[in-house]
Amino acid sequence: MTDTHTHLYLEEFDNDFDETIARAEAVGVDTFIFPAIEKSMFEKMISAQSRYPQKIFLSIGLHPTSVQEKTYKQELDFVEKTVKNFPFVAIGEIGIDCYWTTENIVLQRLVFERQIEIAAEYNLPVIIHARNSFDEIFSILDKRRDLATRGIFHAFSGTVDDYEKIKSYKNFLFGLGGIITFKNSGMIPIVEKMSLDEIVLETDSPYLTPAPFRGKRNESANIILIAKKIAEIKNINIETVAEQTTLNAREMFLK
Repeated sequence: MTDTHTHLYLEEFDNDFDETIARAEAVGVDTFIFPAIEKSMFEKMISAQSRYPQKIFLSIGLHPTSVQEKTYKQELDFVEKTVKNFPFVAIGEIGIDCYWTTENIVLQRLVFERQIEIAAEYNLPVIIHARNSFDEIFSILDKRRDLATRGIFHAFSGTVDDYEKIKSYKNFLFGLGGIITFKNSGMIPIVEKMSLDEIVLETDSPYLTPAPFRGKRNESANIILIAKKIAEIKNINIETVAEQTTLNAREMFLK
């Protein structure tokens, strides 16, 4: 299996990083995609990747909750400079977040649009963070259809209408994680509608821990719980889920 979204380079894993990788491998995870947050974490990402260069792949980008008036230009400069010199597999995690704040929404829009331009320039997929912000994201993707943006909608938890709108772009997959295991998420009818070739697995470790471990630190080994839930919802075996979602991830990131 492939964990397409895991932040194992964060300090939460400083004391057991290798053990965390080993536990994930024990349940069948052989590939990890590390999404970026901001440039201050880049050295830790590089260090982690260097220990497992055949298994860990990196993206680069400025997370919407890290967009600040005083620093966004330097952050974007860092993305533009660094993407030229390292084999990144995506631009991300990028997008718009209207959950934590809407005060800087104009700036978030500007930064998101610039980063999908960078992705197009380097023919890279994007990893989109869209928390309480689907309409904002859609308005920019509609405006910039010339870029033919492709990628993943990370931690998808939208409505059926959101799902159908994203499908209409024809270039996106849906990152399914711990949210689909939450009793009140409302995601089961939407996952039932999804074709397996539209889905990739992700944990968002150390966040969004799936049931029954909510409240504890998440890690990539928990991806097995997400795969099992998808198999249950779609009434198929877990091997089929693992095989197809890994194929989807490789087609998107590692072609």
